[in-house]
Amino acid sequence: MTTETQSQTLGFQTEVKQLLHLMIHSLYSNKEIFLRELISNASDACDKLRFQALHQDGLYEDDPQLKVRLSFDQQAGTVTIADNGIGMSRQDVIDNLGTIAKSGTADFLKNLSGDQRKDSQLIGQFGVGFYSAFIVADKVDVFTRKAGLDSSEGVHWSSQGEGDFTIATLDVAERGTRIVLHLKEGEKDFANSWKLRSLVRKYSDHISVPVEMLKDNFGEEQEEEKAPEWESVNKATALWTRNRSEVKDEEYTEFYKHIAHDYTDPLTWSHNKVEGKLEYSSLLYVPSQAPFDLWNREAPKGLKLYVQRVFIMDQADQFLPLYLRFIKGVVDSSDLSLNVSREILQKDPAIDSMKSALTKRVLDMLEKLAKNEPEKYTTFWKTFGQVLKEGPAEDTSNREKVAGLLRFASTHANTEDQTVALDAYLERMGEGQDKIYYLTGERFSQVKNSPHLEVFRKKGIEVLLLTDRIDEWMMSYLSEYKDKAFVDITRGDLDLGQLEGEDEKKAQEEVAKTREDLVKRIKDALTDQVEEVRVSHRLTDSPAVLVIGDNDMGMQMRKIMEAAGQSMPEAKPIFEINPTHPLLEKLDQEPDEDRFADLAHILFDQAALAAGETLKDPASYVSRLNKLLLEMSA
Repeated sequence: MTTETQSQTLGFQTEVKQLLHLMIHSLYSNKEIFLRELISNASDACDKLRFQALHQDGLYEDDPQLKVRLSFDQQAGTVTIADNGIGMSRQDVIDNLGTIAKSGTADFLKNLSGDQRKDSQLIGQFGVGFYSAFIVADKVDVFTRKAGLDSSEGVHWSSQGEGDFTIATLDVAERGTRIVLHLKEGEKDFANSWKLRSLVRKYSDHISVPVEMLKDNFGEEQEEEKAPEWESVNKATALWTRNRSEVKDEEYTEFYKHIAHDYTDPLTWSHNKVEGKLEYSSLLYVPSQAPFDLWNREAPKGLKLYVQRVFIMDQADQFLPLYLRFIKGVVDSSDLSLNVSREILQKDPAIDSMKSALTKRVLDMLEKLAKNEPEKYTTFWKTFGQVLKEGPAEDTSNREKVAGLLRFASTHANTEDQTVALDAYLERMGEGQDKIYYLTGERFSQVKNSPHLEVFRKKGIEVLLLTDRIDEWMMSYLSEYKDKAFVDITRGDLDLGQLEGEDEKKAQEEVAKTREDLVKRIKDALTDQVEEVRVSHRLTDSPAVLVIGDNDMGMQMRKIMEAAGQSMPEAKPIFEINPTHPLLEKLDQEPDEDRFADLAHILFDQAALAAGETLKDPASYVSRLNKLLLEMSA
């Protein structure tokens, strides 16, 4: 037996300890996934060796047949997963098995609630990987040697999944990694041929390298000197290379879990083979839940790239735009070079063509999901809708297609969760309506009660209600849909076109003329706070409302920019009044100019509050309001 040297005991990273504890308890009901995760890692190690061996053929070390081998010892209560892939050096072992390198780990752990069901879903988003071994094992030994290193540079890692692990150097003759699981007392049934074979077929049938087990020679006399016979338990063919008609839904689902390191089912998928000027296969998935780092635009993302079935890279982000970063999948090209790099991918015109086609395929897949499985699409929208809203700005060629996938709250629905598609909005448009009206704000409760909606409610015109932080920015890139212009109802001089009759327009003009003196008095009182005062055509019940200039930045966007530390140029609002409102009629009759000014300021501040703004001088507002209340009670 080879003596171990350079032995040391190291502590797990704090996040690893937390993850281990939560995973062992939260994932216990789905404990058999440990085998899927470990075989998946072993398959990835084989893929990485195959790729590196393109340039360093000696890494195969006279053993070119890549494989994963699964064995067990019932008496000892162990299960062993071994691969002859890339293997690990001592530093690789410390980095990969002692820490979690993923950025955002701390934020991920903060989101854990202690509720086992919710936390298990969150852990699924993070990816359980190697540490899933401790769901069924109370001790794990790892023996590994990196391909190309001397046999004396092998490594033995061992841990009981608690606070620390030991690591030592020893001779390892064969490259690759061997993981020995010492099963917990209640998990010894995993050390069983039938059990392991059924789990491989259930979870890992799609793995492109063979997963081998010793052949069961039931009923045959065993020859003592006969070498053990290994046989492949899985199909061992790349799933995306098979004909769609040959692949079961269960196989597609398990393959998704393999490449995404997720254990929830995907919402939908698209499997396609392209032949012609370019030849490639793609298998694209829409997950059912978001990864924990979805909002980190710098986080690694993209599809697994293969060239002629040879694994090239894990997260090739050149094949889909950033707003589709949640898509998981595989693309396998017959045209790209085997020594392709990220730099080459950025310059290759064939990649642009593939990106365009794959983007349209994803959008078509989402359209189909929305049309045929609306409940699933609702799940998708709640999970990824805000990311999809980046599309109109980032993808001008597919802007209308993306717009058709967007969902909005509206005055047609009763709650924020009841969303409508733009096509449904167009179908409900009344005679004479040629624009799509929308209103932005910070909260649904605020916008649904906005004074800006009054004339639209009176005329039965539907208005979209947008309350996501990204909405105003998105709408600056979304000017029309199917030849119907979008109109922000808080901006400029509202023109309802044919929805207003000539008689209505003449009546409005007459009212504006008769109230010119009132408008001037209010303008003089609010001269430092408003750009303009005018009679409103929007209001039926409220006394006044604030309106944004046609070329001014909206309130929502202004707040976001200011929160980001950017100084914004001053922009005064337009103050629109409803002269038929009793308060305005009373104001018009006020002879005392000081009292008139106080009342005008109160109306202005109330309009600002209704718009969701923070008052610049709340103390003055309170003082004026208290003064008015005292006068009323006198």
